[in-house]
Amino acid sequence: MVTSSYPPETAPELESYLLSTIKDWSILNGLAVLPSIDLLPQDVDPSRSFAITAPVTLFPSLFPRACFSEARAIQQGYNELYAAIARDREWLKQIVERLIEVDDFIAKLWDVHLEVEKEGYVQDLSLGIFRSDYMIHMDPEVPDAKSTIKQVEFNTIASSFGGLSTKVSQLHSYLHSISAYLPSSKEHISSTSLPQNPSTDSLAYGMAFANSAYGSSQSSPELPLCILFIVTVPETNIFDQLALSTSLQTTYSIPTFRLPYSLILDHTSVSADENRVLVYLPPHSPDSAYEVSLIYFRAGYSPSHYPSSASWQARLHLERSAAIKCPSILTHLAGSKKVQQELATPGSPHLTNFLSRTSSANMIDRIRNTFTAIYPLDSTPEGKHAITTATDPKTSANYVLKPQREGGGNNIYGSKIPAFLASLGDDQQKWRSHILMELIKPPTLKNTIFRNGEVQSGEVIGELGIYGVCLWRNGHGEAGGKKTADETDGGAVLQNCEAGFLLRTKGSESEEGGVAAGFGAVDSPCLVDE
Repeated sequence: MVTSSYPPETAPELESYLLSTIKDWSILNGLAVLPSIDLLPQDVDPSRSFAITAPVTLFPSLFPRACFSEARAIQQGYNELYAAIARDREWLKQIVERLIEVDDFIAKLWDVHLEVEKEGYVQDLSLGIFRSDYMIHMDPEVPDAKSTIKQVEFNTIASSFGGLSTKVSQLHSYLHSISAYLPSSKEHISSTSLPQNPSTDSLAYGMAFANSAYGSSQSSPELPLCILFIVTVPETNIFDQLALSTSLQTTYSIPTFRLPYSLILDHTSVSADENRVLVYLPPHSPDSAYEVSLIYFRAGYSPSHYPSSASWQARLHLERSAAIKCPSILTHLAGSKKVQQELATPGSPHLTNFLSRTSSANMIDRIRNTFTAIYPLDSTPEGKHAITTATDPKTSANYVLKPQREGGGNNIYGSKIPAFLASLGDDQQKWRSHILMELIKPPTLKNTIFRNGEVQSGEVIGELGIYGVCLWRNGHGEAGGKKTADETDGGAVLQNCEAGFLLRTKGSESEEGGVAAGFGAVDSPCLVDE
């Protein structure tokens, strides 16, 4: 896949033309972000009115066609796997109970579930908007090794950039259509090598499907239904979210509102009857009440989103309501790194146990082939092996240490691992709150990244994310209340689809890949045959 001729050397005049076109097209089409306060201080832009081009690559990056197709083909199996995990409360309980003493955030999420379980769940449907992230792996020990995909992580909450990923694919296709790329690029860039990306439409369709599955209003008198985006403020990635909400409003005529996490208790209420309907009163029009059919969390994945007991009360408030959650608290917990480790530890039976009796049973081996070795840091034989490996500067060089966190910027890499573990002292609880994952060895490519007005060219590596949408019935519904379908159909998957893709590219020297966290750029694949 590696080719020294791509992308071709770009003369200053052509690079200037590409940058000018990218900036204009991006602002015209919403491929944009709000600048961070570090980049544009609040006293310069007090009303937060300025927008800039989202971090993007000038060229689409080369990606093996077979790996791309395989990643998309198995996404429905991954969707079904994590739906099954989220439904299995007893299995999740065993996982969480190993973490609650060492991870306060996980413990508090579990407490929310226990409080709702005690009262009884009234909403039996759960929506997952997932993203499975991969890197290309080429075994350095095998001559002429074929490229394979290896999973970096599986995201169950706030799987971002579904809105912008469609746009960057469109941008690169546009640049190709106007012959902005040199003729020598035609060896790689063509209409057949630039796949269309349906992520915005597919994710919006998934949310609209959940809105329909919710059924009619349970309020008396009936209220119009709406979808509620729970967001952070300030939010630099607002245009990514607006792409989805605009699609919901224009394509499906579903009222969609953004509600900052900190204002949940101020603008929503839960009915006192057995239905526990969630009602939203827009602050700009408090006389216009809406019944919330779906809560879409783009906040709530980080401990920093819960600065007070009121923040946790707000999460409980939403979880106990009749609105469909994306994700539910159990689906959120299913996305923890510990669950990924339990699935991927060599010899683990869990993948087979979850999928062997589902429609995705034929994907078990293909999914397992995407795993890289992941180990706990505990007293099990696997854990003791991992501790020995992680505390040795030589062997730790081939691993990454991960906590139970989302959002980027939390991982410890290679030779830095022993010193980090030493800083934890003899507190084994803190050790157990991490997992040790074998590093994936992606091939380096070349590209140019335009980020925050600066241009950087050099060696890069990419991370492919595949979106999935899954709506399922948990099969519990023990409190009565709102029922949306036949109770005998417990555990049924009502919708399951692959929903587009995201390619993020970063400098090969960068250890993190999160675009919103400040490490990478949004890209699109240029498919090549090996």
